[in-house]
Amino acid sequence: MFLEDELAIGRIRMRRISISFLVAATAFVACLAAILGLASAARAEAQQTSGQLAALVRPNDVNSGSLLFPSKEPGFYVEAPRLKTDVAIDVSGPLARVKVTQRFQNPSQGWVEGTYVFPLPENSAVDALKMQVGERFIEGQIKPRQEAREIYEQAKAEGKKTALLEQQRPNIFTNQVANIGPGEEIVVQIEYQQSVQQSGGEFSLRFPMVVAPRYNPAPIVQTVEFNNGAGFATPRDRVEDREKIESPVLDPRENAKINPVSLTVDLKAGFPLGDVQSSFHAVDIRRDGDEARTIGLKGDSVPADKDFELTWKAAPGKTPSAGLFREVKDGKTYLLAFVTPPTAPDAAAPAKREVVFVIDNSGSMSGQSIEQARQSLALAISRLNPDDRFNVIRFDDTMTDYFNGLVAATPDNREKAIAYVRGLTADGGTEMLPALEDALRNQGPVAGGALRQVVFLTDGAIGNEQQLFQEISANRGDARVFTVGIGSAPNTYFMTKAAEIGRGTFTAIGSTDQVASCMGELFAKLQNPAMTDIAATFEGTQAEDITPDPMPDLYSGEPVVLTVELPRDKPAGKLQIVGNTGNQPWRIEIDIAHAADGNGISKLWARRKIDDFEARAYQRQDPAALDKDIETVALAHHLVSRVTSLVAVDVTPSRPANEPLGAAKLPLNLPDGWDFGKVFGENAAPLGGGQDHGSTTPTEASGSQQATAVIQGRRATPEIANLMAAAPTAKAATMIAQKTSTVNLPQTATRADKQIIRGLTMLILALTAASGLAVWRRRLKGVFTVGGRRNGR
Repeated sequence: MFLEDELAIGRIRMRRISISFLVAATAFVACLAAILGLASAARAEAQQTSGQLAALVRPNDVNSGSLLFPSKEPGFYVEAPRLKTDVAIDVSGPLARVKVTQRFQNPSQGWVEGTYVFPLPENSAVDALKMQVGERFIEGQIKPRQEAREIYEQAKAEGKKTALLEQQRPNIFTNQVANIGPGEEIVVQIEYQQSVQQSGGEFSLRFPMVVAPRYNPAPIVQTVEFNNGAGFATPRDRVEDREKIESPVLDPRENAKINPVSLTVDLKAGFPLGDVQSSFHAVDIRRDGDEARTIGLKGDSVPADKDFELTWKAAPGKTPSAGLFREVKDGKTYLLAFVTPPTAPDAAAPAKREVVFVIDNSGSMSGQSIEQARQSLALAISRLNPDDRFNVIRFDDTMTDYFNGLVAATPDNREKAIAYVRGLTADGGTEMLPALEDALRNQGPVAGGALRQVVFLTDGAIGNEQQLFQEISANRGDARVFTVGIGSAPNTYFMTKAAEIGRGTFTAIGSTDQVASCMGELFAKLQNPAMTDIAATFEGTQAEDITPDPMPDLYSGEPVVLTVELPRDKPAGKLQIVGNTGNQPWRIEIDIAHAADGNGISKLWARRKIDDFEARAYQRQDPAALDKDIETVALAHHLVSRVTSLVAVDVTPSRPANEPLGAAKLPLNLPDGWDFGKVFGENAAPLGGGQDHGSTTPTEASGSQQATAVIQGRRATPEIANLMAAAPTAKAATMIAQKTSTVNLPQTATRADKQIIRGLTMLILALTAASGLAVWRRRLKGVFTVGGRRNGR
């Protein structure tokens, strides 16, 4: 009887085990089917992405001059064909006139507005904006910034083609073009004046091609408002216009370089020429006599990913030591004068120097830049004398004071510092202010008879320049600040102005080949006393304004360069320039009557006058009065400034009143030599594939062909227009414009709703399977137990 009961119980248990096994098998099969389904969906989605989204980019995938239109796919944008930038530079003696022509095309069936962020030299006097619409040319007018913005917005709302050129920094400008019609091409031309740079007998001109991504420190709390009873801190953003200087950036790992640029230089030096060289681009040079050359890029065009620099020297024995040029405008005379003082034969370097080296090893310095910085700093440390004292400070979003103060430049300390520098890697953000504060405030008092020097090696890729200028001005003391610009697209505005405020000088290093020569020039400046107490006066005539004011100190090989406004159209008299080099006074007189004619000098004077106002902005108690002073000068000379803009409007409406308007930002190339992953993070993976974004990074030799292929590819792809988001109503168009008006970097949002649902489904199935297996295991254990008992009996 007991045996029969045990057998019956065993059969019931086996039946339950079979049922549990069936449930577990079903759950397993369901999980397997779900996994296979997800894999199939992912594969199909990948195929759809590669086919349907090949022409789409995310904002953080892009960086230098082509139109971005909002697409139908959330979070993605369509790159509009960018039909090239043409640059024509005419150099006449110490002056250069530059014309930048940009062409845009709208491939969609709707009306769009584009915004392009682009760089110009920090000393450029931008005075002309022209827009071509069909066969008509519309010339821009200078207006106060707010008035120009209102004119632009009104014209945009009325369906008129309009363009607005605004300054965001002295070297960063934005160009907005509204009401670009379906399939339409718009041509916008910008003109500016600038002076030629010279140092050590070498003349140079630089044309920036790309805005490097700027690190903008997060807003910090500085004040607390108690009068409202809330007791909360009020955050103050040190980069209030951060959204205007940020642009989407192309990842060169997944995208062919875009924004082809053609450039020609008509060089008329005014003296017999010797060597003429391009520092970073391959060029063709045609000789037009002893004093003239015509320079053009090889292959017609190149991608806009690094600055163009041209240098030239005079033939042996023909280097000019002085120059005087004039322009008469509106009954006034404007002079441009330069004089290279002779080096005093008995000038001796100070017995002791205290050098604080500050090196930037943030993410923007990755690639070639950090290698250039390491080499430069190691060379500088090796050149220190045993009587010198020094320290090394490195920073990214953290900071390290290596010696925790100045130490003697013994061979052992120099070796330690060089080894430390050579081990630095580039990563993280660019929190420059703490390092600058440490260099200026925490290195102890200057030793008797010593000269304190701060050497700053960085690409200057930050947006809080004014905060750093204030720190240098307030805490420099007797120290002098020297800046060394690293990389293919340094922030020359910050570097130049920081050195000027710090009574030092700026040195640019664009490639590893330039490290030895450029650092050699810097060593000569560090080891030779500056010419100080420079002043300019006029004998026999009255000078109303001389710029720069005050005159900066000079170093070996640097000329005195000044511009001045005189009240009469035919002034007479002499220009007197005095200064001290070491313990020896220096003086020179130049007869004004011998000045040669020059064009654009009045605009250079106005630009430098505005720079003087801006440099002393922290000293002014009334910001409104400062803005008014700048506006008065800028409007009188038709210049774009921080408070004035150029606006051009076609009086004939082109967009029908019932057609909506979309908006977009223009992407930029990543500067040559930068590491995208270090700047934006390794997880900022862009979409790749497709004919619009090649999977390989083009070399310089093939840059023109790559850029041309990109343009032709976009022209030949009608799907681009279909991918763009068509705004069905004016209200929707406004919402699109608001969505795309601010593009923060990096963007790492992902679509997660469907994946979450799928994940939860798989989790439920997995729990069901686990429960079934647990029941099956328990039942099976019971069978083995019963069998053991039976055998035991």
